[in-house]
Amino acid sequence: MSKSLVCACEDVTASEIEHAMTKGPCDIESIKRFTGFGTGMCQGKQCLNAVARLLEAKAPQKPAPEQLLAFTPRPPLFPTELSYWASASFDPALAPGGGVPGALDVTAPTLRPTAPIKSKAKIVIIGGGIMGLSLAWNLTLQGETDVVVLEQGYLCAGASGRNGGGIRAQWGTPTLITLARRSIELMQRFARDMGINVWFRQGGYLFLAKSDDVVRRIEKSARLHNQHGVPTEILTADAARDVVPELTMKGVKAAAWNPKDAVIFPWPFLWGYATQAQKRGVQVETFTRVQGFELSQGKVKKVITDRGDIECDTVVLAAGAWSAEIAKLAGVHLPNEPHRHEICSTEPLKPFLGPLVSVLDSGLYFSQSMRGEIVGGMGDPREPAGMNLGSTARFLTRYAQALTEQLPQAGAVKVLRQWSGPYDVTPDNSPILGKTPQLENLLHLSGFVGHGFMMAPAVTERMAKWMATGESDELFERFTLSRFAEGRLEREDMIIG
Repeated sequence: MSKSLVCACEDVTASEIEHAMTKGPCDIESIKRFTGFGTGMCQGKQCLNAVARLLEAKAPQKPAPEQLLAFTPRPPLFPTELSYWASASFDPALAPGGGVPGALDVTAPTLRPTAPIKSKAKIVIIGGGIMGLSLAWNLTLQGETDVVVLEQGYLCAGASGRNGGGIRAQWGTPTLITLARRSIELMQRFARDMGINVWFRQGGYLFLAKSDDVVRRIEKSARLHNQHGVPTEILTADAARDVVPELTMKGVKAAAWNPKDAVIFPWPFLWGYATQAQKRGVQVETFTRVQGFELSQGKVKKVITDRGDIECDTVVLAAGAWSAEIAKLAGVHLPNEPHRHEICSTEPLKPFLGPLVSVLDSGLYFSQSMRGEIVGGMGDPREPAGMNLGSTARFLTRYAQALTEQLPQAGAVKVLRQWSGPYDVTPDNSPILGKTPQLENLLHLSGFVGHGFMMAPAVTERMAKWMATGESDELFERFTLSRFAEGRLEREDMIIG
């Protein structure tokens, strides 16, 4: 195989593209996420054609011309300094617009496989994000291999492939603290266990508080963390500056610091679970849409897809912010709402930023990847509910202003790409897990707001055991869908954004 460079920005060779094809990805979007090509300074402008030619010549199944369309373009069109965006203005009273590419209706090409889907399986998991894939993997550890995972797009297309990769044990409830600690343990050994580098970096989380209310919140949470084995400290602004000397600490009254929190790269994390689950017999079906269900006597009998029907014993709905619309097909109402959260990445810099930093009052967060990029985002209180994945200039302006207030030297750094993903929001910011009251074999695994990625390893480990053994687990008794009708909420308030 050729060692010639295809993507000079990210040092991706022709042999790496060909290797990706042997692992299954044979479309532009998936190849991008498997190899990282097209994510550097040129944003694919110099390498996209070469990758398309390789796919056309060497893919196991020759793709049609319409399947070789460019991947979804990411604004800005050219690398642009954050100081430019920080100097712009926006109307805080207005709601965000649709953005780009949402306003241009740019979507990935349809790559629906032509082969019929498996007609019968013991377990069907709807959603090929981190929840669905890690559950499939953990089910194989329990001896359950007759599993099909259905994903409507390519792997990493949804929220799991669009997040900042943060992993923290600093939560406001004992349950989430316990789950997060276990997830960090599993992520620490993931590369060794699964044979893929996920760039795990335990640099900590530094939460900054500007208002008295937020100071009281982090102080209360820190006491809870310490009771559950998490070494969170409350720092003065000066002490927090010792952790990250580059920060101005403007307006900051106190900070919460846990050095054991971490960051991981999302794309290989998903690929690791998918690859290992498939090796154990799980079928992962991408570009496959669920169109309905066949119901009988209080159970789901079949899952109806655009590639055929699957008879099954159990269905798990793990489609994140898409779960509510799929549940409607079975006559089930979920209170989940999708909320757009935007994010961006800069050109790579020499490593200088250890922890992920977040200003809780505004929802700003940013960290530095192991490749050197500053990756960050910021929630918008004016963002309406809805599945909108466009990117806006408003976000870049708000984010750049908030970031450069705390990190002035970031003003000279160029933004390379911007994207968005949906938070899967429930009324109490806690997940929906376990059985459906009127359909006993339809199980739920959704509603994690913006923290499903970091909770997935621990939650799915427990769910797989619960499904395989029938042993009682309080997770699937407390966080049920029925709690909303019963007025039994499980409130979580340590949410960024």
